[in-house]
Amino acid sequence: MESFWMQLCGGLVLMAFVMSVTWWFARRWNNFSIVDSVWAFSFALITGFYVLFAQGWEPRKILILAVVSIWSLRLSYFLTRRIYSHHPAEDSRYLTLRKEYGANLGWRFYLFFQYQGVSVVLLSLLFLEPLNNSTPRLTVLEWCGIALSLLSLVGESIADAQAQKFKSNPENQRKVCDVGLWKYSRHPNYFFESMIWWGFYIAALGTPGAAYTIFAPLFILFILVKVTGIPPSEAQALQKRGDAYRAYQARTSAFIPWFPRKGD
Repeated sequence: MESFWMQLCGGLVLMAFVMSVTWWFARRWNNFSIVDSVWAFSFALITGFYVLFAQGWEPRKILILAVVSIWSLRLSYFLTRRIYSHHPAEDSRYLTLRKEYGANLGWRFYLFFQYQGVSVVLLSLLFLEPLNNSTPRLTVLEWCGIALSLLSLVGESIADAQAQKFKSNPENQRKVCDVGLWKYSRHPNYFFESMIWWGFYIAALGTPGAAYTIFAPLFILFILVKVTGIPPSEAQALQKRGDAYRAYQARTSAFIPWFPRKGD
């Protein structure tokens, strides 16, 4: 238990440093959106850090690091490309925060970045618990959870690729992306991102005492559905595409993929 808490404290120190450097870079680049990419990358970083000190079964540690890194690095790469392609424009969330923070912008954003670092540490408890599991075999729950996460990662990658292909066509500039997975869900990427985390949680249940980490997938679900995911995305889409997007909303499930409503 002592080793577990030392690992957790080490993770907090690591993320405080990472987010401090990110804040410094964001100030120089004059674009605070970069924290999204670093946040995603940080899960691979902190999991690798934990692997160095965790007391668990080595094959389990390697498998967890591999799965988390594949997800983390893909998401970070995707976000980095998007942020760089829009630079110097920032995500609307950070433009709103700039106005809210006003003259206190510098230190307020520093605290915001540190909050992001703390969230990485808390959410990564989902990985730290099984990394310290010394049982020399993988349970059925672990295999099922890993399979769900990997399949969901494929789904998210397909959704992102379909959206990028649609947007890359100049003829679709004012149109609504309703092809492929986007025909069945207005936000299939968010749905699969949520399922990745539920897969992580199912895998964590293979470790005794890890059930409390259910807060992680619930938090991600809440953020995606109620805070930084669907609400701002839908507001922006309505502003840009108006009635076309309202018609899309009327016939298409918001989150869970399902068949379009009849008559549309």
